[in-house]
Amino acid sequence: MSATRFTYLGPEGTFTEAALRTLPEAATRELVPMVSVPAALDAVRNGEAAAALVPIENSVEGGVTATLDELASGEPLMIYREVLLPIAFALLVRPGTKLSEIKTVTGHPVAQPQVRNWLRKHLPEAVWESAASNADGARLVQEGRFDAAFAGEFAAATYGLEALVTEIHDAENAETRFVLVGRPARPAAPTGADKTSVVLWLGDDHPGALLELLQEFAVRGVNLMLIQSRPTGAGIGNYCFAVDAEGHISDRRVGEALMGLKRICPQVRFLGSYPRAGVAVEDVLPLRRGTSDQAFTAASDWLARAQDGRA
Repeated sequence: MSATRFTYLGPEGTFTEAALRTLPEAATRELVPMVSVPAALDAVRNGEAAAALVPIENSVEGGVTATLDELASGEPLMIYREVLLPIAFALLVRPGTKLSEIKTVTGHPVAQPQVRNWLRKHLPEAVWESAASNADGARLVQEGRFDAAFAGEFAAATYGLEALVTEIHDAENAETRFVLVGRPARPAAPTGADKTSVVLWLGDDHPGALLELLQEFAVRGVNLMLIQSRPTGAGIGNYCFAVDAEGHISDRRVGEALMGLKRICPQVRFLGSYPRAGVAVEDVLPLRRGTSDQAFTAASDWLARAQDGRA
């Protein structure tokens, strides 16, 4: 395995590359752009890279399905950390292009919902066609295949383009969450401000099936931060669920919730426990009564005494 190489969703100039470069360890690694999320993750699976940074969630559009599906299938991988990056787009064009001359635009599919209103107002006749990434859209503009691309302003210099309009976004404070993914290993020690990600499969379709999964978290006071259904490919109505929960697998409430889910789900895929980006320990909400590790230990001790006739 190449311990000196990180892959990311390319080409050069993507928001993913910008997010990766915020990590201190990126300064000492070879950063290799890949053509797609599956390609970036497969490089980790086959040992060509130590880790890959890929987008997993957007505050406007929700989960990035390509990443969720890749993590749910194939050889298991594990999330080691996350990065939050504020997102604002620039309209990149070939030098000298005027707004009135733009008839075709491109960008990543996740970008379109974030600029839809701007497009409707300023370029109502322009035809949109999706690209593999925002930076790839910039490359296509450079090649003359489109008139303009929505991408990060920082991508303009890489592709010899200019930013005709900057700070484009329909939603204020839009963010994309990226995850650094590697091969499975022991999770890092808990920080007190952690997140645990899993994928859950339903055993069979019956009334309350999803509720049963959610109750495993609820009764133990585990807050959910994301839950998204994804088709399994086994037919209409067959779904798995990507879940992000507050806490670390070593926390008793989280560990027992996962054990409960393992009892009722035909498959549970653990994707990792890792520090929450941008959240300090003092910002974490207090635990509900009876859900701390101490409370679980006290209950276990009580049960042992009861079994011994000493309760």
